[in-house]
Amino acid sequence: MTETLHRLVYYSRNCLTAAPEAMDREVAQILATSQVNNDRVGVTGALMFNKGCFAQVLEGPQGAVETTFERIQQDARHGEVTLLSFGPAEARGFPVWSMAYVGGSDADEARYGSIAGESGFDFSRLSGERIFEVLHAMVLDEEQAAA
Repeated sequence: MTETLHRLVYYSRNCLTAAPEAMDREVAQILATSQVNNDRVGVTGALMFNKGCFAQVLEGPQGAVETTFERIQQDARHGEVTLLSFGPAEARGFPVWSMAYVGGSDADEARYGSIAGESGFDFSRLSGERIFEVLHAMVLDEEQAAA
């Protein structure tokens, strides 16, 4: 019997204090590590970083998602980790991404101005469902732009 698919959405404050170039390298390292760890346990999702906050969707088996989120909560690079939603999901929103990444560059911020207008890039003003919808649309846009 397979475990029920679950989706978790959270945001956290960025606690990285490095210069922009070093911060970009640190985020790239977070992403690379997440991709390896998530692939190993069947977790998929997307990460958005905008210098001030992280927003992330995790999806997969309940236990793997919970363990991944617990690790994030213990990570000193994340502050004020706030769970927005967690529960069963009918299907993966990011089936081919162990961890997609969007929103890190100035070009991304310009491209995805709708979320900025909606929240000022303040993820605390968005619901878990809305963050999922925005990240899902952004990943689809990135995939189409790369095709």
